[in-house]
Amino acid sequence: MKDKSFAKESPQNKSKSIVVGLDIGTTKIACFVGVKNEHGKIEIISMGKSKSLGVKKGVVFNIQETIDSIEKAIIDTQKNVKDGDLVLKHVIVGIAGQHIRSMQNRGSYTRKNRDGEISKADIAEFVNDMYGLVMNPGEEIITVIPQEYNVDGEMGIKDPVGMAGVRMEANFHIITGQVSNVKNIYNCVERAGLQIDDVILEPIASADAVLNEEEKEAGIVLVDIGGGTTDVAIFHEGIIRHTAVIPYGGNVITQDIRKGCKILEVYAEKLKVSFGSALAKESSELEVVAIPSLKGQPPKEITVKNLAHIIESRMTEIIHLVKQQIDSSGYADEIIGGIVITGGGSKLKHLTQLFEYHTGMYSRIGYPCEHLANENNKDLMSPMYSTGIGLVLKGFEAGNSMRIVKTEGEEQEPENRGPFFKKVLDSMKDLFVDEESDKE
Repeated sequence: MKDKSFAKESPQNKSKSIVVGLDIGTTKIACFVGVKNEHGKIEIISMGKSKSLGVKKGVVFNIQETIDSIEKAIIDTQKNVKDGDLVLKHVIVGIAGQHIRSMQNRGSYTRKNRDGEISKADIAEFVNDMYGLVMNPGEEIITVIPQEYNVDGEMGIKDPVGMAGVRMEANFHIITGQVSNVKNIYNCVERAGLQIDDVILEPIASADAVLNEEEKEAGIVLVDIGGGTTDVAIFHEGIIRHTAVIPYGGNVITQDIRKGCKILEVYAEKLKVSFGSALAKESSELEVVAIPSLKGQPPKEITVKNLAHIIESRMTEIIHLVKQQIDSSGYADEIIGGIVITGGGSKLKHLTQLFEYHTGMYSRIGYPCEHLANENNKDLMSPMYSTGIGLVLKGFEAGNSMRIVKTEGEEQEPENRGPFFKKVLDSMKDLFVDEESDKE
């Protein structure tokens, strides 16, 4: 994929921050390189992808196949970088999977320096305290997201930095996951010759790519339909209120088609992509598709309407699970913006109509170019790239907490990694040290 529509990396860009986002999905592994242009807008200067062979439902099940897929995606991306001196080494990785859980918790913190103003260091210490909560065995806190603060009884404060106050209370959205699954991701990325700067929950990254601040303020639901999972994130008053991972995605629809039509999986996927619809009533009984069969057997035929019945049945189940998450979040009545659907699974025809029918909420497809300088680039317009582009946007949002990736020899260490990520890094370093000792 050598598309000349990507901006050429100029010598001027070498001195600017570059962020690499790596989306390790169930069906694909996609890599994106982003740079801030002279106008301060983020521009994707290269992208590459490969088929994901070692991941199921967002969880690594084959280490070597995942490593090979990551390496192919990086090579593809590197070939598309116009500046040959740019080294793709440090990446921001998205995490999802059915092991991900979220919870709400309220905490309190008393400042040691009672005279000065509340500083960013106070907030960081407060947030870090939340990582000490006791979890189930094998489960650790991945991310702590502050919501509203209460400073000396003053409620509803979004950013208390600079205020005078002694005692802070806050509501936190806490995301947890299985340590072993995160370690497997780190292991694959490290063995592919890369280093992880940060791990970010995929629906949060996708939300940055397809939602604007006005929608987040009004109240909105993001539904990211991937190959193995469907991720849900709910925002209200500019704050993330609820996240969930549903263990069904586009692949389960493909399997339903395979079983229902008794055909090979590769043809089931092609049927879904080329002729699939989420609404059977919008499909014709007169339109028939011939499907290649095994050697010596005649082709099989299926009407587009029957194909749509198979797809609609499974997609309706996924939508009902999404609706359950909306209802359980407690914000069902606060969602003014409706539902934004993104991810590869959102490319099904008539999907928004099916969502609106079963949820009663306005629905639209979310495209990941809203916040990019090269928003008209057709290669970036696909909803399947929302997570990868969102990871790049998250990297720039974090500022100097990310390692700046430049030409070889120019590196900047990350500063603000969370306790969970540091713990994973330390344990993985010990693992590699042990392996080297065994070899000797």
